[in-house]
Amino acid sequence: MTTPPTLPKSRQRLILSVLMMCSLLIWLDNTVLSTALETLADPVRGLGADPGQLQWATGAYTLVFATLMFTAGALGDRFGHRTVFSAGLVVFAASSLWAAYAADAGLLIAARAAMGVGSALITPAMMAILMWTFTGPARAAAIGVFSTSAGVGMAAGPVLAGFLLDHFWWGSVFLVNVPVAVSALIGLAVLVPNFRSPTPRPLDPAGMLLSISGLVALAYGLIRAGQVTAWSRTDVWAPIVAGLVLLAVFVLVELRVKVPGFDPRLFARRAFAGGNAALGLLLLGVAAITFYNAFYLQGALGYSPMKAGLANIPTAFGALVGAPLASRLVRRLPLRLVAVPALTVAALTMGGYAFLGLQTPLVWIEILLLVQGLSIGMVIGPVTAAMISDLPLEQAGAGSAVTNTVRQTGSVIGIAVGGTIMSIVYRRAIEPALEGMPGPVQEQARVSAEQARHVATALHEPALAQAADRAFLHAMHVGAAWVTVVALLGAAVLLITSPPAGKPKNHPLPEPDREEARSTA
Repeated sequence: MTTPPTLPKSRQRLILSVLMMCSLLIWLDNTVLSTALETLADPVRGLGADPGQLQWATGAYTLVFATLMFTAGALGDRFGHRTVFSAGLVVFAASSLWAAYAADAGLLIAARAAMGVGSALITPAMMAILMWTFTGPARAAAIGVFSTSAGVGMAAGPVLAGFLLDHFWWGSVFLVNVPVAVSALIGLAVLVPNFRSPTPRPLDPAGMLLSISGLVALAYGLIRAGQVTAWSRTDVWAPIVAGLVLLAVFVLVELRVKVPGFDPRLFARRAFAGGNAALGLLLLGVAAITFYNAFYLQGALGYSPMKAGLANIPTAFGALVGAPLASRLVRRLPLRLVAVPALTVAALTMGGYAFLGLQTPLVWIEILLLVQGLSIGMVIGPVTAAMISDLPLEQAGAGSAVTNTVRQTGSVIGIAVGGTIMSIVYRRAIEPALEGMPGPVQEQARVSAEQARHVATALHEPALAQAADRAFLHAMHVGAAWVTVVALLGAAVLLITSPPAGKPKNHPLPEPDREEARSTA
């Protein structure tokens, strides 16, 4: 089908319902894992996963999602968006089932990577179907309604995960994906035509393989650095070097391709390059601080999964308020005066984690999370809109692919670097408390604070549990300081590269990408 059919309004509304269901599915999955990390680290209730394995369980999904998304869009043009969408739902449902019953951390990581494949196939097809189904003013209204599903998923995900973890085993947070995916598959088959582009984009297998292998090698080296005592080891520096070389080759290859999936030429535009760098650095910090937050609330403070999920709602609420607020402000003020202060505040809220302790009142944690969500929401929406609007219309699709890839890559590196800093500093801080203890106890306690608390409970050694809490807090404080520096660097980049303060541009900015603004919580 090469031209959009005129569908009855009732059918359009039903198609929108199916798309919202799928969007909700993706956003729920994005948020439930952070609530489940502490449980997965528990040797009794979970898989006894160490920090490196938890980094991979989080990062594998994002890494595959980031590197396959632009290829998935080309597949939809070639084979039909409903076909690719359906394939993505099948992969997502099957891999969710696999994750739910994974017997060890390695299988969970593999299942999460497969879920990333499913999400990468679903996301571009979902937006393409929406654009084909609605035209004119109805399209803008449909996008507005569609975007609310992201906010619902982001707010409901931690609470749903908390309820499931309080009443069922950890795999239930993945098992809930299956019936939703099956319902969406039925809706697609019954309601949605198989839209496809009359001029399909070429596939980019070389770019896909180089980007995946480069990011995998880089992430492996960074995560491995947190698991060993010496960075001079070959299994640390060699993957990092190989990853950087592969990514450099990826850029060179994309520069030679006539229609690349990831177009590095766009970075010649100062505002586009600076905006992407700033967002990449911001989301690096967000990923790291979210990783710390999961272990702080449930591990150090001892919150139940449900209480931790409820405690994170202010972040979602702040992001929901921040995105439309920034949209209104940039109509009256230059982007620099809105986004740079917001990004600076976001960085400072990450630094606020350096002052959290075991006795910090919940109200102060909630205020910190609310301000953090508000400021991040005020950055991502207007910066994304400004970057895309700065491009010629024919390059908007390529620009969107580049921006999504950069943001997801920032998240992958944030999880790798943030977790590695936490592991290294924790291991050094816990060492004095382990003197005189049996070797096996020392080895297990060095792995993570979760493992140390488990050993302390088994041996009736409350002093060891207290030492683990102190070591974790010290590691979180050091990590938060580094994350703050990275996010402040993003603010500096945005200050230098964004248009100078003055009269706002005459061309209208598109509505901010509210979905991406909500992805930060």
